[in-house]
Amino acid sequence: MGETLDRTGPHRPRTAVPEPAPEPAPEAMTGPVPATEPLEVAPTPAEVRVLERVQATLGHPPVVRVATGMSHFGEHALGWLAIGAAGALVDRRRRREWVAATAGVALAHGASVGVKRVVRRPRPDHERVRVLVGTPSTLSFPSAHATSTAAAAVLLGPLLGRPGRLVAAAVPPMALSRMVLGVHYPTDVLAGTALGAAVGLLTRRLHARKGRR
Repeated sequence: MGETLDRTGPHRPRTAVPEPAPEPAPEAMTGPVPATEPLEVAPTPAEVRVLERVQATLGHPPVVRVATGMSHFGEHALGWLAIGAAGALVDRRRRREWVAATAGVALAHGASVGVKRVVRRPRPDHERVRVLVGTPSTLSFPSAHATSTAAAAVLLGPLLGRPGRLVAAAVPPMALSRMVLGVHYPTDVLAGTALGAAVGLLTRRLHARKGRR
């Protein structure tokens, strides 16, 4: 009896409640979602030839040693950021300017990394191109070293006075060193230099406008 009667009343037959039909997957309604394709900026044969010529002309041991040192100095913009931090500590009167300039260099470096992740151009990988230094990523466009160096020339150079001319003078050698080491194409360093200069000029303008308020 306990199996056939409810405790609170007469037994009613239990009817199965139908389960709701599963919703169709988004792919079934709209078709497969296409994968996001990276922006293609493939190197031209002329770029590869320029890279080969640069290495053939300048890829001698003394030049490679200097280029390797510049590579370590500019890795993640750490050399330029260290100069900016030192200036902010020593030059108390212009500390705000030093901090803004250093932040601008960091912003330029971050912008170059962001562009790299969108473009996703692989670094040079050709039989006749020697890769002479390690890199933290396999992405090539634009050159972060060229970007941060150009930004440092625009932002840190004026704060350093006469020594600041050396920062501006470092822009072409830094760009060239990336090709000597076989880790960037010519358009990588040109785009990086342009990006760094643009971010540097924008940072200066914004800081000047903020100072007038």
